[in-house]
Amino acid sequence: MRKIFELRPEGKHPDRVLEAVKHEIRKYMKRERRRDLPEGAHFWDFDCRFGADKDSAQAVHPAELIGALDALVKEGAAQCYVELLAKPGVRQVREPGAEAAAADDAEPDEA
Repeated sequence: MRKIFELRPEGKHPDRVLEAVKHEIRKYMKRERRRDLPEGAHFWDFDCRFGADKDSAQAVHPAELIGALDALVKEGAAQCYVELLAKPGVRQVREPGAEAAAADDAEPDEA
C-alpha cells in the first residue's frame, strides 16, 4: 500500500478521520498476514515508510507506525504518506545459551 491520507478533509471531524486512517492501516496489515506464505517463510514482515509527504518519508518499524501517525497529527499536518510493503520473513535461530547469557548480563533490580 502506497497512499497519501488527507488528515483534515472538509466537513469531517479530524479525530474520526484519524481513527479511519488507523483502521485502514491495521486492516491492510491483517489482510496481508492472512495470505499464504511462500515456501521457507515463517511470517509476513513489512517494509514501512512514513512521512508528511512521499519525499520526506522515512523508514519506520511497523510497530511504531501508529505512534508516528499520532505524532504527525499533533504537529498539525494536513496529510501523511504511508508505504507498507509485505515481504516474507524468516525467523533467526538463537544460540542455545543466548537467553541465559543475556539474563546474566542484565543488571539486577534494586529492591
